[in-house]
Order: sequence, then structure tokens, then C-alpha cells
Amino acid sequence: MKTMNIFLGTIEGVKNFVNTVCKLDCDVDIASGRYVIDAKSIMGIFSINLSEPVMVRIHADGEDAEKAAALLQPFAVEE
Repeated sequence: MKTMNIFLGTIEGVKNFVNTVCKLDCDVDIASGRYVIDAKSIMGIFSINLSEPVMVRIHADGEDAEKAAALLQPFAVEE
């Protein structure tokens, strides 16, 4: 599993993120506080606080995790 922090401050950002995540074969979750939601669910993402960065958990190992992280890099923020 690989984790990274991302920021999705706009509706357009959320749409682009979900479109990117849906291309992945692995499971991806978003953790915001005590909530964990499926990153492929646009409704789920809109149910969390998007004014702050959230943690993404990529449920893959090795090369698959690195490829997924590279796709999500445009949304990443410093930890």
C-alpha cells in the first residue's frame, strides 16, 4: 500500500481526480479525519471536507503502486 496527501479544492479538481482514479485497476481510498471513502465515488468525495488536504491510500504493491502514484502526482501536496 502506498499513501500520499492530495488537495481537491474545486469541483473541477474532484472530477479530474475521480476520472483519473477510475482508470486504475487497484482500489484507492481517501482518508479524511475518521472517515474513509472509496476514491472512485464522486458522491463520497463530496461528503468530506475538501478545504484541507486528504490522504490517499493506494492498495497496490510494487510497480502498480508506483504507476498509480505517478498518475495522481498532479493532485499531490507536501506532507
